[in-house]
Amino acid sequence: MNVEKISAITLKVKNMPRSVRFYNEILRLEIIYGGPNASFTSLRMPAARDAILNLEEGIVMDGWGRIIFHVKDVDELWDYLKAKELNPTLPRDAAWGERYFHLNDPDGHELSFAKPLT
Repeated sequence: MNVEKISAITLKVKNMPRSVRFYNEILRLEIIYGGPNASFTSLRMPAARDAILNLEEGIVMDGWGRIIFHVKDVDELWDYLKAKELNPTLPRDAAWGERYFHLNDPDGHELSFAKPLT
């Protein structure tokens, strides 16, 4: 028996309206359940069937890890997020063959945006 895929990741958030705004309006994930006034919200990439991101109101823990999103153009997304007055790290090329940068969401969860260099 093998694990076939990751169905969802759930993050604890302090403020659902703020978190939904960040993931829905800034990162453009679509809401498939819940919303700003719910205590539990599910989002996903537009037109995707898998890999749901859940937000659940609760106590936020530091040092939990990182979610890595693959994107079409790392530098274009960096420019967009910087224009939104967010504070992403500078994009860089990694030894493992990706261009990437990091950004913390409103609750401090570390997000990485990457694209293979090939």
